[in-house]
Amino acid sequence: MGNRSHSLGASQDSSSGSPGRLRSGGGRTKPDWYYRQSGVIPLRNRYHHPSFLLITSRKGSRWLIPKGIVEPSLSPRASAAQEALEEAGIRGSIEPTPLGRYRYRKWGGMCTVTVFVMDVTEVLDDWPEASSRRRRWVAAPDAARLLSRSGLKRLVRRLARNLQQPPNNPEIRAPYSP
Repeated sequence: MGNRSHSLGASQDSSSGSPGRLRSGGGRTKPDWYYRQSGVIPLRNRYHHPSFLLITSRKGSRWLIPKGIVEPSLSPRASAAQEALEEAGIRGSIEPTPLGRYRYRKWGGMCTVTVFVMDVTEVLDDWPEASSRRRRWVAAPDAARLLSRSGLKRLVRRLARNLQQPPNNPEIRAPYSP
């Protein structure tokens, strides 16, 4: 067997010639930082008939939220904003505190996704991944039904419940409707 070292509980094969590359023999196949991800649940009309923006996977087989690897030079929040622009063609205000996290398996390991809420202020007609993704605004119950990852469904349901409660800030009020 080759010379192996351990970093953060993951085995690395030093004979591969690429530091930080993890061996693929039944374990992680990417550097540790690939497994740290962030994304946003894009939201519009927060206080009056809120809806969430979902996007398709690149293959178009699943609905999901804009998310991706947290680049080493970015914070999770900044990375989530970048992914929202690249994958969904949206810009907006991202809450400073994450809504929560969910986990899923990929590349022989477990990815942890930190999820933020984004109040969408701009929807672009053209964006970097427009040719490989579709996007759709949906009501909260539909979003939870369309998403495949149970942890993400849980976060969408939590956000929907929070949106049904009146805001703590008295200056922010839902629009009047008789």
